[in-house]
Amino acid sequence: MKTVLFFFSSISVSLAAVAQSVEQGKQQLYYERYQSAEQTFRQAVQQNPSDAEALYGLVQANLLQNKSEAAMTALSNAPGSLKEEPLYQVASGAVLLQQGKATEAAAVFEKALSETKEKNPAVLSAIAEAHIRSTVGDANYAVTLLNKAIKREKHDAALYTLLGDAYRKLHNGTEAYKAYQKAIEENGQYAAAYHRLGNIFLSQKNVPLYTEYFTKAINADAAYAPSIYRLYAHEFYRDPAKALAYYQEYLSKSDRSEKALYELADLFYLTKKYDSAIQKANEILSNEGTKAQPRLYKLIAYSFAGKADTASALTSMQTYFDKGADSTIIGRDYLTMGDFYAASKGKDSLAMVYYAKGVDDEKDSIVRYAYYKKLAGYAGENKDYAAQAKWLEKYYTGNSKANNLDLFTWGLAHIRAEQYSAADSVFSTYVAKYPDQSYGYYWQAKSKALQDSGMKEGLAVPAYEKLVAILEKDSTDANYKRWIVEAYGYLAAYKTNTEKNYGEAVDYFEKVLAVDPSNADAKKYITLLEKNIADKGSK
Repeated sequence: MKTVLFFFSSISVSLAAVAQSVEQGKQQLYYERYQSAEQTFRQAVQQNPSDAEALYGLVQANLLQNKSEAAMTALSNAPGSLKEEPLYQVASGAVLLQQGKATEAAAVFEKALSETKEKNPAVLSAIAEAHIRSTVGDANYAVTLLNKAIKREKHDAALYTLLGDAYRKLHNGTEAYKAYQKAIEENGQYAAAYHRLGNIFLSQKNVPLYTEYFTKAINADAAYAPSIYRLYAHEFYRDPAKALAYYQEYLSKSDRSEKALYELADLFYLTKKYDSAIQKANEILSNEGTKAQPRLYKLIAYSFAGKADTASALTSMQTYFDKGADSTIIGRDYLTMGDFYAASKGKDSLAMVYYAKGVDDEKDSIVRYAYYKKLAGYAGENKDYAAQAKWLEKYYTGNSKANNLDLFTWGLAHIRAEQYSAADSVFSTYVAKYPDQSYGYYWQAKSKALQDSGMKEGLAVPAYEKLVAILEKDSTDANYKRWIVEAYGYLAAYKTNTEKNYGEAVDYFEKVLAVDPSNADAKKYITLLEKNIADKGSK
């Protein structure tokens, strides 16, 4: 008899342990610790394969991790007797719904509802939850089911929270807000309801309110990791040190994951804990091997740069380029590589190559224009004036910070590159923008003269005449004497060589002498031209 009693006592203890495991698994699901919940429910199923609640929990944990195949395997491994249980049917329907098979899922759910006469709150809420979470789920139907469940369990905060989720899926924020508030009225310690309210205001980008509700969730239940994570994300770019504190708290209250390790490495970098960032990144690379994300090498490179170790930064960044897919490498990565080369002695040419690859993809216009200017500077130093003109054009175009000197330098680069027509266009813009300055007129005339080197078309004549007009208005111009002498000389040469109008040519040379009485060329040409005029008159 004692042996028999011991046997039944063992069964009792075993069933109690399973029940305890199921409750633990439910708590883990609530805290969004899905990996832990999966392990807990799996152990419960192994201990008692006929426990429908444990099986449902295992399926739910798998679905929440998007592991539908694992969920199907759990269902197929269940004993045949379990397949008539309503919770088994709900679990099966949830998998079908997750796979987009709404019609098949509806038939299974209907069977579960029929067997429980639509009076079991657990079955009602489980089907409603499946509809809420599935992309093909019917949120209106979920609301109907949850209202039926609430009639039987009027004070269950979890049911009101699910109701709020259904309304959110329907984009009915008002009713969702009311449902979450009702959940809090029923249980002020139910952190999930505060968290859902925080999510409403997060979607509205209402910073004061979403931070308030996420904080309230943690105050209600310090173990509620989802809200801790939201606050970490909020502080990520605002206050990295505070974000790190939140994240370390989050890690202590959540399941460890690859994503968590990557985020921790990012936080170490953002908080300038460069050695820790490098160590954590190398740890992930060592553990994951070829599965590790190549971006870790970039993180290591940035961390070395933060330590002013450019050589190591270059090595790590090059590894990132070697291992990363082209689709993952962004323009800023090339710019960073260019910065590393720019900081290395004798690597300017390589810096230019990387800058050129990345600059046009840079979204921040201030940063983009700064790199255009830098590229123009490198090109000018290397006497590659065509490239200098190209980058100066990009720098000037659409840049409210660009000035007349930038426009002038751009045009001059075209002249140095012997791109005279392009120079003419740039200086035409200069004249239009700064009509009172002589620079534009002079260089426009110069670029036209260089286009028409034989003076056959007279392209530069109107430009030199405009230059004369602007200079005659202000004899104090620093370039007055040099440029007006050149203008008169050009016009005199055109009158002499192209139009054969020696009289007007003499007039221009006399204007030269009026400005520069000692100009030997003007004196010489006046003598020659007057002789030609006299010879023509004697014939």
